[in-house]
Amino acid sequence: MAINPNCNLIAVVGGKGGVGKSVFAANFACTLMTELRAQVLLIDADGKSVGDQNVIMGIKPQKTLKELANFQGSLNSQPMNSLVTMHQSGLAYLGAVRGPEESLNISPDLLGKLLEFFSRAFKFIVVDVGTDLGPAQMAVLQEATAIMIVTSPEVLVVTQTQRLINELLSATFPKDMFQLVINKASPTGLSPQTISNQLQLPFLGIIPQDEATSMMALQKYTPFVLAAPKAPVTAAYYDVARKLTGGVLQRLKTLSRPKPAAPAADPAASGNAALPVAGMDARTLLKIRVHNELIRTVDLKKLLVDTKQDESKEKEVREKTKREITLIVDREAPDTAREERSKIIKEVLEEALGLGPLEDLLADSDVSEIMVNGFKKIFIEKSGKVQLSPVTFTSNDHLRRIIERIVTPLGRQINDSTPYVDARLKDGSRVNAVIEPLAIDGPALTIRKFKKGGITPEKYINYGSVTKNMIDFLRICVENGLNVVISGGTGSGKTSLLNMLSTFIPSNERVITVEDAAELQLQQEHVVRLETRPPSMEGNNAVSIRDLIKNALRMRPDRIIVGECRDGAALDMLQAMNTGHDGSMTTTHANSPRECIARLETLCMMSGMELPVRAIREQISGAVNLIVQISRLSDGSRKILSITEVAGMQGDVVTLAEIFRFKETGYDKNRKIQGVFQATGTIPSFIQKLSDKGVVIPREIFANDPNTNSPGTPAAGAKPPIAAAMPKMPGVAPVKKSG
Repeated sequence: MAINPNCNLIAVVGGKGGVGKSVFAANFACTLMTELRAQVLLIDADGKSVGDQNVIMGIKPQKTLKELANFQGSLNSQPMNSLVTMHQSGLAYLGAVRGPEESLNISPDLLGKLLEFFSRAFKFIVVDVGTDLGPAQMAVLQEATAIMIVTSPEVLVVTQTQRLINELLSATFPKDMFQLVINKASPTGLSPQTISNQLQLPFLGIIPQDEATSMMALQKYTPFVLAAPKAPVTAAYYDVARKLTGGVLQRLKTLSRPKPAAPAADPAASGNAALPVAGMDARTLLKIRVHNELIRTVDLKKLLVDTKQDESKEKEVREKTKREITLIVDREAPDTAREERSKIIKEVLEEALGLGPLEDLLADSDVSEIMVNGFKKIFIEKSGKVQLSPVTFTSNDHLRRIIERIVTPLGRQINDSTPYVDARLKDGSRVNAVIEPLAIDGPALTIRKFKKGGITPEKYINYGSVTKNMIDFLRICVENGLNVVISGGTGSGKTSLLNMLSTFIPSNERVITVEDAAELQLQQEHVVRLETRPPSMEGNNAVSIRDLIKNALRMRPDRIIVGECRDGAALDMLQAMNTGHDGSMTTTHANSPRECIARLETLCMMSGMELPVRAIREQISGAVNLIVQISRLSDGSRKILSITEVAGMQGDVVTLAEIFRFKETGYDKNRKIQGVFQATGTIPSFIQKLSDKGVVIPREIFANDPNTNSPGTPAAGAKPPIAAAMPKMPGVAPVKKSG
């Protein structure tokens, strides 16, 4: 709803109680009515109102805002004099509440609709907004033509008024909207010029202190501009009204009216002659001018360094920067439409302190991955599908600055000598960046978003990624210290699954995590997180995964979790698993359990130790108990395709026994993959060992129930099938069933 363009909405606010804001609003409304002979409506919308205006005006309201908030009928069908109360002077009035026993509670949307309705009938609406700016009060200010800021000549009041102005600037209100009125002025208080200098705001008018006239008016329940028309204080009100209506209001109304885009400016004039002009529209050039001016006036790097990643200081810097941007935008493009102006302020702020156009994508919970191919192309994965995003960066330089902003706080660097880097965002999202000359078409940035709260076992079941029996089996394995390797391709969800499985680790165990870029979010209390360090600019002081695993062994861990094995660190991980650190976990890139074994062999050979293949395979078969294979299917869904036991060695071959599998059966009409989870009938060899320790394991976990509604999900109470000869997997020796 928009205010009628023929109506002027004047909001009256105060930085502190006791400045005479309510008295000013009532008297100013009466002044406008008598001076301009116009229809004027006074509304009390103070969230803390106890019916102050009822007393000042000497009126018992017909209806209040509180009552209209609950009004069910159509306002258009109601006579205006049944909605507002007419003062004997001709001023229309709408109170907030009837008295102190009530409190005003009205939604911003409903208040906006009421203002739109009344704006059709009145030339001026004066709203007493109060000092506490809640959502409803902010809705009034958003629609206002002018904001009258009432202060008084006292140090504490001026300080509170400065806070109010800063709050409004942070909310991106144009400073031109603010009309400063100094109330209760006296020779003993601060001078008007001092107040103006302090607030960096010219004053529109000065209302002298006149306690006698004010008290007389209150006793008569009549505003003093009506009760004492010849008093000096009344003359001051008329002076304010004439100044405001003598051209100021007309100028202010253009702030909210769209104007044609400004002609493209000469980039040299903005202080950055090197900026490319070709293809840049006026809006982009405006943002560049604002950003350059911000850099010229504010040392952003120093401000950000001084915060030392303190959240309260960062918030302070953000608010200060937002105020500066607001002032610069109002200087550079004073005629910009209000909605467009707010967008530009937000975008420049995110480019200056945040991650620019990535901020909204990171905030979108449906976006799981962001892939930037140069400044013009930002692809996103949304609900499993990759698509081109409509947002772009301003230039490759802009994209490069954002990348540097991500990696610098982590002590990492990206430059010509180190043109690629792994990093993370504050929320744990994984980041990889590559710049020129390796990235030919401009910097490439990939962000794998971290899901807040992680993915619970229940969510995995609901997504159709796994069955309850499989989850129960994995819980038993993790709780009882089996070593697990999660295998899968890029983007298959290995790290998310590792996060979920880690929730099954008993809370009394000491866990050490080792990662290239810390992503794991373990919920246990006794966790130490270690992260690798890249080489310094001199090329030394690097700390690798291998170094951290070796160090973790000296930290008395119960379990070691390595985010990903991708080099010779695999051998160190296997040795850790073989030396009493049961229940350790890691991930690796492979497309099947058998490929996972081959991958681990290859990685161990990269360790630099000349070990025979058989010795490596013995290490693997002795260390790893379980391989969990996860995959991202062609329809975008992620499923656990196989849970496989590493059962030992037969000759020179590592033997595998598949316990659960996912079998595809086709596609539905939406091309979604259909299939069933199956228990193979294999009972793992370690089950008997766990049973001997007193661990109760329901054998029904390893059964299939053909009558269940969820194919492949065994039902409680189902009998396990007789262990039959397991079908031989390619390259895998058969294994005898036990238990």
